[in-house]
Amino acid sequence: MTALRILLTALIAYVLGSISTGVLVSKAYGRVDIRSQGSGNVGMTNVMRTLGWLPSFLTFAGDTIKGVLASFIGYKLAGELGLHVGGIMAVIGHNWPLFFSFRGGKGMSTSLGYILVADWRVALILVGVQLAIVLITGFMSAASITTAILLPILMTLWHHEDWRCIVFPLIACLLALYSHRANLKRLSDGTENKLDAQKINETSSKMAQKLRDRRKKKHE
Repeated sequence: MTALRILLTALIAYVLGSISTGVLVSKAYGRVDIRSQGSGNVGMTNVMRTLGWLPSFLTFAGDTIKGVLASFIGYKLAGELGLHVGGIMAVIGHNWPLFFSFRGGKGMSTSLGYILVADWRVALILVGVQLAIVLITGFMSAASITTAILLPILMTLWHHEDWRCIVFPLIACLLALYSHRANLKRLSDGTENKLDAQKINETSSKMAQKLRDRRKKKHE
């Protein structure tokens, strides 16, 4: 029975993870497919650079909620093991989504949702580190790579007696490092792009105006 519950958890979590918030938001808000814009990634950062602040926040929120729901459902179905299986499978679904030709994101927001359920203290620390590195360096990828590495370290320090809190966060870390392999090379080569707040502000203004124009035209 436990094995069936774990299998059901994995299936539900993967399907949840496969709902690409970035694709849905970009099509609804910007009338574009984010997979054909910028880096082609469906995550928050590419949405931010392509469509602005609001769509990126919606993408972040949706992707995080996927991780929360998958982990919570897993916990209800199969206890602590189900929580971790649900979280990891949601990340895998996000990175390789069934509904969007297996072209997904890098799993950071969905991983955050998973860690919020596993240990909210670790999640808050990671968010703080992420924001600090982005503000200091301007590199979102460097911040994501750093927090990915910190995740299994912090979970092990707080939960060293529970193998699930060691193994599954380590898997999440490895998934994040794999998805950021191109970023790692660009950081090493010195060619990685920084976030440009001014450009994002300009993009946000342009997209907001286009949205107002569409609404105005719709009511004419």
